[in-house]
Amino acid sequence: MARVIWDRIVDKGFLKAGHAPTLLAAFLYFDVSFMVWVLLGPLGIAISHDLHLNAGQKGLLVATPVLAGAAFRVVAGGLVDLFGPRRVAIGAQLLVIAGLALAWLLAPHSYAAMFGIALVLGVAGASFAIALPLASAWYPPRYQGTALGIAGAGNSGTALASLFAPGLAILVGWVNVIGLATLPLTGVLAAFLLLAREPAQRPVSPGISGWWPVLRSADCWCLMFFYSVTFGGFVGLASFLTIYFNDQYALPPAVAGTCTALVVFVGSFVRPLGGALADRIGGMRALTLIYAAAGLVFGAIGTGLPSIYLAFPAFFLGMIALGLGNGAVFQLVPARFPHKVGVLTGLVGMSGGFGGFYLASSLGAARQATGSYGPGFLAFAAIAGAALACVLACKRRWSPTSAMADAGERTTAAI
Repeated sequence: MARVIWDRIVDKGFLKAGHAPTLLAAFLYFDVSFMVWVLLGPLGIAISHDLHLNAGQKGLLVATPVLAGAAFRVVAGGLVDLFGPRRVAIGAQLLVIAGLALAWLLAPHSYAAMFGIALVLGVAGASFAIALPLASAWYPPRYQGTALGIAGAGNSGTALASLFAPGLAILVGWVNVIGLATLPLTGVLAAFLLLAREPAQRPVSPGISGWWPVLRSADCWCLMFFYSVTFGGFVGLASFLTIYFNDQYALPPAVAGTCTALVVFVGSFVRPLGGALADRIGGMRALTLIYAAAGLVFGAIGTGLPSIYLAFPAFFLGMIALGLGNGAVFQLVPARFPHKVGVLTGLVGMSGGFGGFYLASSLGAARQATGSYGPGFLAFAAIAGAALACVLACKRRWSPTSAMADAGERTTAAI
């Protein structure tokens, strides 16, 4: 698989077809934006100690940027249609930098004030709806999968926050980490200004008004549900696992962050493999296996694993399942809606953010209400089981389209 991807990247036709500096700029912008999007999760241990937060408050706080990012994607998508992705990316990046700089100067030390920071981080989460259109507009249909795969690899930025933020919070304090986050944002903005070019021609989008006919389709809601489980699980865990490992297994913050980063990295980088698996055996069959595996793994986690040496491999396997699912879901999008891929990308992507908000907030609420995270993970396992049942129900109706997907409707795993 890696060799195939490499061969596509170095294909002379691909290199000549688009604009490589813009593609690099889109990746960097996406990567650093996703890094700061989940920043409150890795900082959650330090913040909760400083502000004396309970488990429910921690869960809601780290989940809020995920929810805000989902909502802001709608706004960002509309602005991209009006002004172009390069201009919107610059404006969004400036807003995030200014917001974090102001937060650093004001040094908020109340629970309510933290939600202002969460909303600013949500703007960074909207980068999904900006970076991907920027990359896509420069490449013809033949190379959409490769271009979007390179740009979409920026979701690995979520692991960077887990890797570095907890240790930095110990050294300099969590407020200063928020200020330090403006440095990579500013550096990437400078590179973006030099590298990125506004596409000469952008696809005409119907805007939000074009969503209503699609939303009347049950197939659209099924795809949204599927992605809310896979990407929602991915980003929800990326936001919350540092807190979980620290609270459940008494890991030091830096060690908890490293463990989180490892499972998030694997979830990010198996995403293209999920699309490849769906191409080979069919998207519905792939999701059947993936949701069954996710349900079993998170059900086992929910029963309570007594040691980090058991929990870490379980989360590692769970993240592999979720990462593969992210690619497999998008294998189905162009098959079910070949003429509405752009609209479905926005809707399905938004639903993933809502799923992430649910998971992170529900884990905190379960801990607060019952004294255990187990019910939260068991509920998520049950949702994965419901997704499996939905896949099996759709399989009968979608089989002709799945065959078409196997034959070559493959934009996929890229997004």
